[in-house]
Amino acid sequence: MTDFATCARDALAEQGISIRQAARALNYDVAYLSRVLKGKQRPSENLRRGLDRLTGADGALLAARVGEGQGAVAADAGDGVGGDLEAVELARRVRASDVGAETLQRLESAFDEFAVRYQTASPPELLRDVRQHLGYVTKLLDDRKTLSEHRRLIVLGGWLSLLAATLHVDLRQSRAATARLTTAASLAQHAEHREIHAWTYETEAWRALTTGDCPRAVELSQAAQHVAPRGGSAELQATAQEGRARARLGQRREAYAAIERVQRLATAMVLRARPEHHYQYDPAKATSYTATTLAWMGDPAAEEPAREVIAQFDLSGEAASWPRRAVSAHIDLALTLLSCDRLDEACDATRRAIASGRLLPANHWRALEIVRAVEGRGLPEAVELREAYEELSPGCGGGG
Repeated sequence: MTDFATCARDALAEQGISIRQAARALNYDVAYLSRVLKGKQRPSENLRRGLDRLTGADGALLAARVGEGQGAVAADAGDGVGGDLEAVELARRVRASDVGAETLQRLESAFDEFAVRYQTASPPELLRDVRQHLGYVTKLLDDRKTLSEHRRLIVLGGWLSLLAATLHVDLRQSRAATARLTTAASLAQHAEHREIHAWTYETEAWRALTTGDCPRAVELSQAAQHVAPRGGSAELQATAQEGRARARLGQRREAYAAIERVQRLATAMVLRARPEHHYQYDPAKATSYTATTLAWMGDPAAEEPAREVIAQFDLSGEAASWPRRAVSAHIDLALTLLSCDRLDEACDATRRAIASGRLLPANHWRALEIVRAVEGRGLPEAVELREAYEELSPGCGGGG
């Protein structure tokens, strides 16, 4: 039977947990824990249980043999010293790493910060930072590492590739977006990470929606829901995306059903990251998606959720926290007001959205739809809105 110290060291290494981190988590002195893990001191029963729980060893550490020290372990070995040394050397090589838990933790924290910055950062600037970190992750994959570290690097590469793809979609860089999404999907499959895999489908669905391919957007949204872990952010986001695509197709019954599913899922959602995190669907986001879905169906009920979002994140106030959500709400409100013939208000909401400087290239088409609707009605505000749009999107004045 393998001794406790060896089992505990292996279990901690497999989980990427340092001795210092384990001591802090279990409220033990680092020096004491170090002596135990070197086989120089017997562990207390509480420490054995704590390490077993911390590493997810499922009772293996409780069942491991506890020796009386280095001499006792050597004496037990007897004639099998050579076999024990081979086992120790194998364990040492498995634990050998040029990566380390601290490096991985810093990279994972950096990704979370990028996902939060996505709400406010300039897409080209954020993309530069994401690409630099992707390059570093790629370098580390060639270094010596444990199996646990290898999987964490693959997962990191998947998330970073996914975020890079999203930024390429926002910037209308189609070829780069496709390449990044392909990489993210491949890494997700290697790591058996269903959440990332689902987000790749969802991101493709959003791209299809921005290019007018609504049937494909529905298909991709459903694929994302099928893959996504139940009750997670990817499932909820994909459901909302399906609702918006259904609304564009005029499939009102299915769109309303999607809104109801989103509200139900959002109510039960447990926040596992900061609400600004792009891959955390915070419950408040459901209000924004409801406004868009209703507005695309021409339902006057869209006004209430749109104004609710604007009141919370007005472009002249605290839009710094959720600027894109605020911009989208202004577009939703303008579209709804147009359908109700409240033309002056609709033009004002559109003007504010365009002038904010927060409208992503991938969303320019939404502003253009309203500009064209205003022009079609021969309103005097049409000229000013067209000029503002063409300044926002040079060369796209006549485009779709």
